Amino acid sequence: MDFELSDDQVALCDGIRDLCEGRFDIDTVRGLADCGGVDRRLWGELADTGVFSLVVPEDDGGVGLGWAEAGLVFEQLGRSLVPGPLVGTLLAAGVVDDAVVGLVERTGGPSLVEYPDVIDALLVLDQDGLWRVDAAELSIDPAHSVDPLTPVGRVAELPQGEKAADASGWHNRAVFLCSALQVGLATGARELAVAYAQERQQFGKPIGQFQAVKHKCADMYSREEVARAALYYAGCVLDAPELGDTSRAVSGARILAAEAADHNGKDCVQVHGGMGFTWEIDAHLYLKRAWALTPCFGSIDEHAELIAAMV
Repeated sequence: MDFELSDDQVALCDGIRDLCEGRFDIDTVRGLADCGGVDRRLWGELADTGVFSLVVPEDDGGVGLGWAEAGLVFEQLGRSLVPGPLVGTLLAAGVVDDAVVGLVERTGGPSLVEYPDVIDALLVLDQDGLWRVDAAELSIDPAHSVDPLTPVGRVAELPQGEKAADASGWHNRAVFLCSALQVGLATGARELAVAYAQERQQFGKPIGQFQAVKHKCADMYSREEVARAALYYAGCVLDAPELGDTSRAVSGARILAAEAADHNGKDCVQVHGGMGFTWEIDAHLYLKRAWALTPCFGSIDEHAELIAAMV
């Protein structure tokens, strides 16, 4: 199995990275907190670029790529801290026609719905299938979110909704896309820490020359690369299930990606020293987004238990 990216995949990554740098610079991203995390114009540009129709067949008006490519795109979106119900909207392509679509698992109890003020519809995932619920049907109470760019609302009981698709594969795809966002977060946090370590001087030299800081940045890179390898493997298995067990590959990627995003976010804050804890420094945004994503579609412990049961 070859994890080296093809020329087309490299070009895809470069294109999405350029889009993010041009449309989702950090000042723009921070400003999205004032409009529920989604600007309809910018969201439309993502859709026009094909971000949400990546895995829709070309005959159906999509881009016709695989889940491996979707993972590459979502990695770049995570790296740039692009907010919004990205996972739900991509999975909804070809299933429902709404422009901004949330996604949540039915747990039998109260649920947290992300971006409640901007979604047009909500997809509810359970063991019986994928269900579409109109946003107007939801009775949502305000709730506190750890991430200022991921607003949430509390729903006491999710409506049953209208069945949109069978359950097969949806959970693994959602977990995979979340993992891709988290690998991107790990990369973004590491890049921010390294850039600061090269600029900030102490005792007449950049702090990146000090062994303690240098080793911390190297650890961040190691975590990121291990998580990326697991993510790429999961993408290959989603596209070609004969290569391995899909649930095991996806859960493995999720564990490593969540841990990389969490630890790299914390290390990024620490490299910045006392400034890292302030609102003005961007380090906390990577860490808070990592925390917001980690509980989605199964905790790390739940994915670890799933793998343990297979071994």
